[in-house]
Order: sequence, then structure tokens, then C-alpha cells
Amino acid sequence: MNAPFELGPIRPVDESGSLLIRTTRGCPWNRCEFCVNYKDMAFSMRSLEEIKLDIVAAAKYYGDEPFTTCFLQDGDSFLMKTDDLVAILNLLKQTFPQLKRISSYGRAQSMIRKSSQEMQDICQAGLNKLYCGMESGSDRVLKKVNKGVNAADISTSSRRAKEAGMSISEFIILGLGGQELWEEHALETAKVLNEIDPHFIRVLTIGVKPGSGLLRQMEAGEYTLQTEKNIIEEQRLLVENLNGITSHYANHHSVDLLMELRGQFPQDKANLLAILDRYLSLEEEDRINFTLGKRIGVYHRLDDMESLHLRKQVDAQLLKIRASYSDDQLDELFHHLRAQIV
Repeated sequence: MNAPFELGPIRPVDESGSLLIRTTRGCPWNRCEFCVNYKDMAFSMRSLEEIKLDIVAAAKYYGDEPFTTCFLQDGDSFLMKTDDLVAILNLLKQTFPQLKRISSYGRAQSMIRKSSQEMQDICQAGLNKLYCGMESGSDRVLKKVNKGVNAADISTSSRRAKEAGMSISEFIILGLGGQELWEEHALETAKVLNEIDPHFIRVLTIGVKPGSGLLRQMEAGEYTLQTEKNIIEEQRLLVENLNGITSHYANHHSVDLLMELRGQFPQDKANLLAILDRYLSLEEEDRINFTLGKRIGVYHRLDDMESLHLRKQVDAQLLKIRASYSDDQLDELFHHLRAQIV
């Protein structure tokens, strides 16, 4: 898009149809071992005047487009002074009066510096949804991936924003603890999510990217990839230990294996566990078939395996793959396919 205003490179999946307004460039931390989104981008704060001019330019560019949602890019709007952020939010609502939701990434490192009153002021001005990259509730995992924050601050900052009236969406990354810490990762993440009771829990699955610190850890033998089956076992342990929450839970990105895994707590917990158990109870050949089929885009749900036409497509691909890969190498291939997904 050749728009007459700045656009950043990243936005959440749920913001595909939203107005995008850039308040900052890049990520001020930019040291997480799993992330390469802002690898070659220096962080900078945009001036209040620049942002205001972009809002006006966006209104002229889109004309009468009836935006009801807006997402503030890039990685950390909360580094802005509270008065400046409130001024931007007020101008957005004046310029785009049909906006019902304004959202942003919510970094715990910056959110924790805002007082409860500041969070209320920001919410009342219109910023009413946050996407929080929790990743893990385990301090050991957070330290290992250099997240730059601990579980206590993640919990405190998210609960403070929720108390201010903001809708909270917590992102977690399955497989982030590797074979070494998978059980702790699942259990401690469940513990922190139970403390927060976010409105949404959104699950991603690790794909180790070229150029990432996690790839260097893997090559040094400090991080060991889990199998696809073990990642689902990890997710089952997580779901089993989510208690007392009212969150909507979803695998909602194509990097996830079980896209049908979504539901509302507490009423859908048993069904979520049943879906996980269905995959785990598959015979090994069926599990390999489904995993490959999902990773190459033939299958979307477990029920797709019932289609003879689709099953034959996957079986044919598996036959070709087994000419070059042993079954012990298939999970390496599955990870390679997973890591290609943006």
C-alpha cells in the first residue's frame, strides 16, 4: 500500500481489517531469543506532531471508510507519555468517530511503569484492548529466551490494565521451553493465566527462525526441539491446569497444529481436552499423516482425515518424503515447515 502515512510491518491476526496508525517504530527491547520481527530496525519514538499528521492523512486517504477498529503500531505504544497517548486517542476518535475499539501491543516492561490512574485515563480515552506477549509464565523460560521481564510483572501489569477496563489478550508460545522445560512451561504458564483471567488466550507454536538467538541455542545444544506430539502433550497439560478462568481460548494461527482447538472457559474445557486427546490417541501412522497434512495445507481439522480424497493426497506426499527422510527425521521436517510460516 502506497499510503501517504507511515505503516509498520507487524499487526495481530485479529487486526487484519483495522486502521493502522504508527506511534512507535520497532521494539525498544528487541532482544527476545525467539523473535526476528524487528531484527534490523532501530527503535524510535514518533513525535506527537508526526502521529497527528498521519491521522489526518489517513482520514483523507481512506475517505468514508467506516473503520470500527484501529491498531497502534509498532511494538510499544506505552512508552509514550500518558498525556501524549491520550491526545492521540482523542484525535483518533474525533477523526474516525465510528471507532469502537482501539488496540495496541501491551509490553509488561512498559505497562508496569504506568500507575493505575494512568491506565484508567488511557482506557477512558479509547485504548480498550491490549495484545500482551506473555509467551510463558515460567521465570526460567523467560530468562532463557531473554524476555526481559518476570512472571510477577506480567501478572501485575495485565491485571492492572484489566482493572482499568481494558480487554486483555495474552499470547503464549507452545514449545518455548523445549524438551528441557516443557512441563514447567505449561504449569507455570497456567498458573499466571489463572491469576490474570484474561479475556482471551491466544496460542502460537514455536518455529525457530533463521537468525534468531534460539537457533543459536539449538545449534549449541542448549535448546532441544520437541516433537509435534510432545507439543500437544504440553498443550494438554496447560489446558488441564487452567482453572477458575472465564477466558476464550484459541489456537488461531496457521502455525498451530489443531486449529479447531478453541472454546470458552469454563464450559468448553472438557471439549478442548477431548480434541487434544483425540490427536494423542491416534495410531502413529495416522498421527504422522495428519501432522504432515496440516503442515502442507491439505488438512485444516482432524475430521479432514476422513476424506478419502484428501487422505490419498497426503499419503502420496508422505511416500515421496520417506524416500529422503526416516521417520525419526520427520519432526525436523515438520518444524522446518512450521518455521516458514509468517
